[in-house]
Amino acid sequence: MHATIPTDLAELLAALDVFIDTQITPLEQEADNIRFFDHRREWARTDFERDGLPRPEWEELLAEVRRRADAAGFLRYSLPKEAGGAGGTNLGMAVIREHLAHRGLGLHNDLQNESSVVGNFPSLMLLLRFGTKEQRAEFGEALVHTGMGFGLTEPDHGSDATWMETQAVRDGSEWVINGRKRWLTGVHAATHNLIFARTSGKPGRARGITAFIVPRDTPGFGVEHYWWTLNMPTDHGEVALRDVRVPDSAILGAEGEGLAVAQTFVHENRIRQAASSLGAAQYCIDRSVSYARERITFGTSLAERQSVQWPLVELHTEAALVRSLVRSTAAELDALEHVGGDHMEVSDKVSMCNYRANRLACEAADRAMQIHGGMGYSRHLPFEHIYRHHRRYRITEGAEEIQMRRIAGHLLGFSGHAGRSTSSAEAGR
Repeated sequence: MHATIPTDLAELLAALDVFIDTQITPLEQEADNIRFFDHRREWARTDFERDGLPRPEWEELLAEVRRRADAAGFLRYSLPKEAGGAGGTNLGMAVIREHLAHRGLGLHNDLQNESSVVGNFPSLMLLLRFGTKEQRAEFGEALVHTGMGFGLTEPDHGSDATWMETQAVRDGSEWVINGRKRWLTGVHAATHNLIFARTSGKPGRARGITAFIVPRDTPGFGVEHYWWTLNMPTDHGEVALRDVRVPDSAILGAEGEGLAVAQTFVHENRIRQAASSLGAAQYCIDRSVSYARERITFGTSLAERQSVQWPLVELHTEAALVRSLVRSTAAELDALEHVGGDHMEVSDKVSMCNYRANRLACEAADRAMQIHGGMGYSRHLPFEHIYRHHRRYRITEGAEEIQMRRIAGHLLGFSGHAGRSTSSAEAGR
């Protein structure tokens, strides 16, 4: 892996491995913390009597990991230096996320809530890019530790975000928000949530949607229930907003230009999501190769059977191709940012990375289960957990059909270079 990446990144990966081996893996073994990763993982993490939310002891363990990673100087790598980070690049984040996922399940890089020793801070990056000086001062540090809920999707509108029905109406110096939001991830812990609402314009139009920072304890803001998912625990709330009042200062970015905020969130997350899926896929491939060499059936190893060889060859080849695309696309994003270019210029390539890598992770996990036989299907091995997590990536941040639609827009000329004619309806789930 290191031969194709800059020397400084290779050195960072080596330092991360030392940190994980000396500080995180031992923590994983303390006080039966391994229960969160062995066959008991789903039950150990989930409070089934409390709406399926994460157990407090599980979230506290993840918080301790983040504290240690922050103290060691790794957690904020992706953030700009003014936010205490290292100004990490898109290529750096792609390489790191692949590397951490390739290590397999563990406290260093949890799948269920995407906690990692190298943090991904999409909400904070939005604040730094679109927020006012006052907003950055008020929320910046808090978002390193708690995050902000992202309220774009609605019960009747996911990828067709421009048709959202949540509305905000001006009343003097305030806005009154009414509507519903679905899959508001992390709402149980977030003190504030980013809520998108139409403030002007007609349904289906990109302009006229505004992003509001709404405190969790605002009157009229209520979590009605949490949706239980294929991968538990859940933190995906169904939220109702009934006459929720916020001031003008709650607007993030420009009034009526909230879709640009949403697009930035999902676009930058897609390449990082793809890198994680790639790492998980390679982990499944490597584990399957090792097992195939060791497992003897009918007097010979599984590795000698073409029915085992060919699927693994296909997956390994696909992983190599996706890795090249992910890294080259991340490098292009960095180059565009360096010259002040529009990151949407490579949105088709980001979509290629995303839908292929997410599909690859599911295919690799499924093949690993098949090669490992009955044990592969059990929860004593990690493949079912990997499959259940990465299966959601084929829907979130824009379903794979949306990614393909964006690529088609670039390929066949249905959109401009930034895909603007199709992007207005492709921001959500």
